[in-house]
Amino acid sequence: MATADLREELTCPICLSIYTDPVTLSCGHNYCLGCIESVLGTQEGSGVYSCPQCRKGFSIRPELQRNIALCNVVKHLQITQPEQKDTGVLCTYCVHSPVPAAKSCLHCEASLCDTHLRVHSKSEEHVLAEPTTSWGNRKCSIHKKLLEYYCTEDAACICASCSLAGEHRGHQVELLNEASEKKKKKLRNVLQKLTTEREKTEKRVQSLQEHRRGVQEKAAGVTERLTALIRDIRKQLEDLEKRVLSDITRQQEQVLHPISDLIQQLEKEKDELTRKMRHIEELCNMTDPLTVLQEQESHRDDFCGAEKGDNEVTQRGDKQVLAGGDLDEGLISVTLYRGLADIVTDVKREIYVQVTSDILLDINTANNNVIVSGDLKTVSWSLISQQRPETPERFTDAPQVLSTRSFSSGRHYWEVQISKSGLWCAGVCYTSMGRGGGQSVIGENSKSWGLWGYNKGLYMIRNTIDTSIHPPLSCDIVGILLDYEAGRLTFYELCDPIRHLHTVTVTFTDPLNAVFGVWDDDGAWVRILR
Repeated sequence: MATADLREELTCPICLSIYTDPVTLSCGHNYCLGCIESVLGTQEGSGVYSCPQCRKGFSIRPELQRNIALCNVVKHLQITQPEQKDTGVLCTYCVHSPVPAAKSCLHCEASLCDTHLRVHSKSEEHVLAEPTTSWGNRKCSIHKKLLEYYCTEDAACICASCSLAGEHRGHQVELLNEASEKKKKKLRNVLQKLTTEREKTEKRVQSLQEHRRGVQEKAAGVTERLTALIRDIRKQLEDLEKRVLSDITRQQEQVLHPISDLIQQLEKEKDELTRKMRHIEELCNMTDPLTVLQEQESHRDDFCGAEKGDNEVTQRGDKQVLAGGDLDEGLISVTLYRGLADIVTDVKREIYVQVTSDILLDINTANNNVIVSGDLKTVSWSLISQQRPETPERFTDAPQVLSTRSFSSGRHYWEVQISKSGLWCAGVCYTSMGRGGGQSVIGENSKSWGLWGYNKGLYMIRNTIDTSIHPPLSCDIVGILLDYEAGRLTFYELCDPIRHLHTVTVTFTDPLNAVFGVWDDDGAWVRILR
């Protein structure tokens, strides 16, 4: 038997729903327990009971027999049938037991379950829609008729009366289905664009997630390497400490050994002198002259021997102390310095940063309005021209100066101290950068990159583009790290903690020089520290 036919066989004739707790009358007809009890209850006053289907009469209220077989069939059907989607809207006609509605008739303003839907009118005026209880949204608020058309001019759903005689008369109208399909087409286009945007967003998210993983992995790798490096440094420092302390102990033993021997010898001689002194005191305390005189020669020998012994002890002690010397602090300092230097060399090799300590200012490039210190480390502003000889390398218009050293490879690091007032600049430029005109100012061309400061305010200039840096400096020392192959120029503020200021990323193609500039007479200066 087909499922539809089976459902009909299992439908209660009263509620038109699948049996709930089916029972059987003696005539053989089946009903829901609740449905037939409700019907029999209405017949109770007349004193005559009858079957709603065959009209067979009963003189007394018929006994209801639970149909176990039918119960099992209904239970099996409920298990095998897919669960109907619960829309929250119930069938209007299933009054005895709530049944979810499958459709709503807009004409009847009623909701129908699958069973009642089969017997519902199929005429065109009975428009079926998804289950709903909002009938007002489906009808015109003015004419109380179904909304069947769409006014394209006012973008409103209207009824036939609105189109023929209402405020939308003469407007371009479409059937709801046609208008809906057009809107769906537009929505599909929007959906396609949104889908594309979402795919782009997903790719960006994936890219950022990969970048985040990369940063995390890199941070983990750097942490591991630095931890190992610091652990190694700590071990080397401990070994150096042991070595230096061992040298101090060894030197101490070398110096103290003869002193200890001399002290021991002097203690013995002191005891001997004490013995002789006691003997002489005894003679001095004697009252018998004969005894004293008889001991006279022995006393003279003791006195001469003591004086002679003192001289010998003094001379011998001085020679031993002088031979033993003192702690050689110079040797200890050299040992410590060499050990620390070896450690620093190993550290530089590990972190691959060449601390460039030989950066000096090239006075042949210095503008005549800057003063270069005698140690070639400090540049400051001068209102008075320095009257230097003209050279092709000299800046003619900008108060700037280059370093004597250039960089064409490797990683280099140096530090500068800057004035707290005035306008200053520190950066790098190609050696081939022009030396005259506005194009020679640091950052005002494609060949230079400079960190500018004015009264602690900061900004980066590259290729005439200014980038403000916040917050301002909190100290007056800036570190500059140049990685030529990686194409990175990074500036750090060397406060506590060290703060990253800005990083320039570019492909370097020519040799670079450090470049420094000072403007106006407000005390601006820059000094190379190391």
